[in-house]
Amino acid sequence: MTSSSLSPITTKCLYSETFIPYYPAMQKTARRSRPAARPPGRPREFDMDIALDRAVRVFRERGYHATSIGDLTAAMRLATGSIYKAFRDKHAVFLAAFERYAALRQGQTRSAAARGANGRERIRHVLLSYVEHSRGSEGRRGCLVVGSAVELAAVDPVVGARVKAQLESNESFIAGLIREGQADGSIPRHVAAEDTARLMICITQGLRVVGKARVPLEAERLVGVAMKLLA
Repeated sequence: MTSSSLSPITTKCLYSETFIPYYPAMQKTARRSRPAARPPGRPREFDMDIALDRAVRVFRERGYHATSIGDLTAAMRLATGSIYKAFRDKHAVFLAAFERYAALRQGQTRSAAARGANGRERIRHVLLSYVEHSRGSEGRRGCLVVGSAVELAAVDPVVGARVKAQLESNESFIAGLIREGQADGSIPRHVAAEDTARLMICITQGLRVVGKARVPLEAERLVGVAMKLLA
């Protein structure tokens, strides 16, 4: 490299007679050293389903009003700012937790029904599943749908609508199983599908209340009595 290529280009300062040396190569170096621009937005730093499952447990055990943001941050293992950023407020956390719980319970109920060989047996397995979820530590945590119906449905129209929709969905599912049993011959034709399904919903939700109160439940005996509705 020749000495001329290293010679500075001098520029005159606007506010003085001082001449400041300037090398074109310095500009290239500065350009290369600039940090790359950060992509817009940031990926979520927690698993939403795991966080909601933890929130579900708190709401089931304590109810909505007795659960604070502090309880949720501890259970979900999130900072308060992260909760407000993801959900806006406690009510939004509750609605998301309710939807998560309802979807999981619906899947468990459908899986239980699938173990039956006909409509009658499918209903029996659904009832057995409800009894099992109403016993022990699971029963003491309670049902979020039942808890929401008792605590919030009358004063919170949004939650009330979701509770109603969930109960109607469960009732429709049982009514469908009754009609399936009537079609395959395992349930008599004279059984009123819709009315019987509604009564069974009253039984299943009552089981969750009794389980929350830690009253012992004997699955086979209780289910045997309930199945007489299909005689």
